[in-house]
Amino acid sequence: MKGYTYTPKKSESVARARGWELRISPKRAYEVMRAIRGMPLEDAKGFLQDVADLKRAVPFRRYNQETAHKKGIGPGRYPQKVARKVLIVLENAEANAEDEGLNVDEAYIKVAAASRGRIVKAIMPRAQGRSTPWNEQTTNIEIVLAERGQS
Repeated sequence: MKGYTYTPKKSESVARARGWELRISPKRAYEVMRAIRGMPLEDAKGFLQDVADLKRAVPFRRYNQETAHKKGIGPGRYPQKVARKVLIVLENAEANAEDEGLNVDEAYIKVAAASRGRIVKAIMPRAQGRSTPWNEQTTNIEIVLAERGQS
Protein backbone atom coordinates (compact mmCIF):
# COMPACT_ATOMS: atom_id res chain seq x y z
CA MET A 1 0.00 0.00 0.00
CA LYS A 2 1.42 3.34 -0.98
CA GLY A 3 1.39 6.32 1.35
CA TYR A 4 0.36 9.90 0.82
CA THR A 5 2.73 12.42 -0.75
CA TYR A 6 2.12 14.73 2.22
CA THR A 7 2.82 13.79 5.83
CA PRO A 8 1.29 16.20 8.37
CA LYS A 9 3.12 17.34 11.49
CA LYS A 10 2.13 15.75 14.80
CA SER A 11 0.29 18.90 15.95
CA GLU A 12 -1.48 19.43 12.63
CA SER A 13 -5.01 18.16 12.05
CA VAL A 14 -5.86 17.33 8.44
CA ALA A 15 -8.34 15.21 6.53
CA ARG A 16 -7.27 13.14 3.55
CA ALA A 17 -8.86 11.18 0.73
CA ARG A 18 -7.51 9.24 -2.24
CA GLY A 19 -8.78 7.92 -5.51
CA TRP A 20 -6.77 4.95 -6.78
CA GLU A 21 -6.52 3.91 -10.40
CA LEU A 22 -9.34 6.11 -11.61
CA ARG A 23 -9.93 5.74 -15.33
CA ILE A 24 -9.23 9.37 -16.14
CA SER A 25 -6.49 11.16 -18.05
CA PRO A 26 -3.40 11.88 -15.92
CA LYS A 27 -2.65 15.06 -17.86
CA ARG A 28 -6.13 16.49 -17.43
CA ALA A 29 -6.17 15.41 -13.77
CA TYR A 30 -2.90 17.30 -13.22
CA GLU A 31 -4.43 20.50 -14.59
CA VAL A 32 -7.64 20.17 -12.55
CA MET A 33 -5.72 19.47 -9.33
CA ARG A 34 -3.46 22.44 -10.02
CA ALA A 35 -6.52 24.66 -10.49
CA ILE A 36 -8.20 23.70 -7.18
CA ARG A 37 -5.06 23.62 -5.02
CA GLY A 38 -5.33 26.26 -2.27
CA MET A 39 -9.05 26.94 -2.83
CA PRO A 40 -11.56 26.95 0.02
CA LEU A 41 -13.57 23.74 0.07
CA GLU A 42 -16.90 25.24 -1.03
CA ASP A 43 -15.27 27.23 -3.84
CA ALA A 44 -13.54 24.11 -5.15
CA LYS A 45 -16.78 22.12 -5.10
CA GLY A 46 -18.55 24.90 -7.01
CA PHE A 47 -15.69 25.18 -9.50
CA LEU A 48 -15.69 21.43 -10.21
CA GLN A 49 -19.47 21.40 -10.62
CA ASP A 50 -19.23 24.32 -13.06
CA VAL A 51 -16.56 22.48 -15.07
CA ALA A 52 -18.75 19.35 -15.19
CA ASP A 53 -21.67 21.52 -16.37
CA LEU A 54 -19.48 23.25 -19.04
CA LYS A 55 -19.88 26.66 -17.36
CA ARG A 56 -16.21 27.31 -16.46
CA ALA A 57 -13.04 26.19 -18.16
CA VAL A 58 -9.95 24.84 -16.41
CA PRO A 59 -6.82 26.79 -17.34
CA PHE A 60 -4.29 24.44 -18.94
CA ARG A 61 -0.78 25.65 -18.11
CA ARG A 62 1.45 22.65 -18.81
CA TYR A 63 -0.40 20.35 -21.21
CA ASN A 64 -1.78 23.04 -23.48
CA GLN A 65 -0.35 22.37 -26.92
CA GLU A 66 -2.97 23.14 -29.59
CA THR A 67 -5.48 24.08 -26.88
CA ALA A 68 -8.01 26.77 -27.72
CA HIS A 69 -8.07 29.92 -25.61
CA LYS A 70 -11.04 30.61 -23.37
CA LYS A 71 -12.24 34.06 -22.43
CA GLY A 72 -10.30 35.47 -19.49
CA ILE A 73 -8.05 32.48 -18.76
CA GLY A 74 -6.05 31.71 -21.90
CA PRO A 75 -5.61 28.08 -22.95
CA GLY A 76 -8.26 25.96 -21.28
CA ARG A 77 -10.61 23.01 -21.56
CA TYR A 78 -13.62 21.43 -19.91
CA PRO A 79 -12.47 18.04 -18.53
CA GLN A 80 -15.91 16.88 -17.40
CA LYS A 81 -15.05 13.28 -16.51
CA VAL A 82 -12.06 14.35 -14.42
CA ALA A 83 -14.09 17.05 -12.65
CA ARG A 84 -16.80 14.53 -11.68
CA LYS A 85 -14.26 12.02 -10.33
CA VAL A 86 -12.31 14.67 -8.39
CA LEU A 87 -15.58 16.00 -6.95
CA ILE A 88 -16.35 12.53 -5.56
CA VAL A 89 -12.93 12.33 -3.88
CA LEU A 90 -13.34 15.89 -2.57
CA GLU A 91 -16.68 14.99 -0.99
CA ASN A 92 -15.00 11.96 0.63
CA ALA A 93 -12.32 14.28 2.04
CA GLU A 94 -15.05 16.57 3.36
CA ALA A 95 -16.75 13.64 5.14
CA ASN A 96 -13.36 12.64 6.59
CA ALA A 97 -12.86 16.23 7.79
CA GLU A 98 -16.19 16.17 9.61
CA ASP A 99 -15.25 12.85 11.17
CA GLU A 100 -11.85 14.25 12.27
CA GLY A 101 -13.58 17.24 13.90
CA LEU A 102 -12.30 19.91 11.50
CA ASN A 103 -14.35 23.03 10.87
CA VAL A 104 -15.56 22.38 7.31
CA ASP A 105 -16.47 26.07 6.80
CA GLU A 106 -12.80 27.03 7.34
CA ALA A 107 -11.34 24.11 5.37
CA TYR A 108 -9.22 24.61 2.27
CA ILE A 109 -7.38 22.28 -0.07
CA LYS A 110 -3.84 22.09 1.24
CA VAL A 111 -2.62 19.34 -1.11
CA ALA A 112 -4.10 18.28 -4.44
CA ALA A 113 -1.88 15.83 -6.28
CA ALA A 114 -2.27 13.55 -9.28
CA SER A 115 0.04 10.79 -10.45
CA ARG A 116 -0.06 8.14 -13.10
CA GLY A 117 -1.52 4.80 -12.08
CA ARG A 118 -1.01 1.44 -13.69
CA ILE A 119 -1.90 0.83 -17.32
CA VAL A 120 -4.84 -1.46 -17.98
CA LYS A 121 -3.64 -3.58 -20.88
CA ALA A 122 -5.93 -4.97 -23.56
CA ILE A 123 -5.80 -5.75 -27.26
CA MET A 124 -7.99 -4.99 -30.24
CA PRO A 125 -8.19 -7.78 -32.81
CA ARG A 126 -7.31 -6.76 -36.35
CA ALA A 127 -7.40 -8.37 -39.75
CA GLN A 128 -5.03 -11.17 -40.81
CA GLY A 129 -4.70 -12.49 -37.22
CA ARG A 130 -2.97 -9.36 -35.95
CA SER A 131 -3.80 -7.21 -32.97
CA THR A 132 -3.24 -3.69 -31.75
CA PRO A 133 -2.55 -2.67 -28.13
CA TRP A 134 -5.62 -1.07 -26.60
CA ASN A 135 -4.24 0.24 -23.32
CA GLU A 136 -5.98 2.53 -20.87
CA GLN A 137 -4.21 4.88 -18.47
CA THR A 138 -5.32 5.27 -14.89
CA THR A 139 -4.66 8.05 -12.41
CA ASN A 140 -4.11 8.20 -8.65
CA ILE A 141 -5.30 11.41 -6.98
CA GLU A 142 -5.09 12.60 -3.41
CA ILE A 143 -6.61 15.55 -1.59
CA VAL A 144 -5.64 16.85 1.85
CA LEU A 145 -7.86 19.38 3.64
CA ALA A 146 -6.76 21.63 6.48
CA GLU A 147 -8.23 24.57 8.38
CA ARG A 148 -7.21 28.12 7.43
CA GLY A 149 -5.93 28.98 10.90
CA GLN A 150 -3.31 26.23 10.87
CA SER A 151 0.07 26.44 9.18
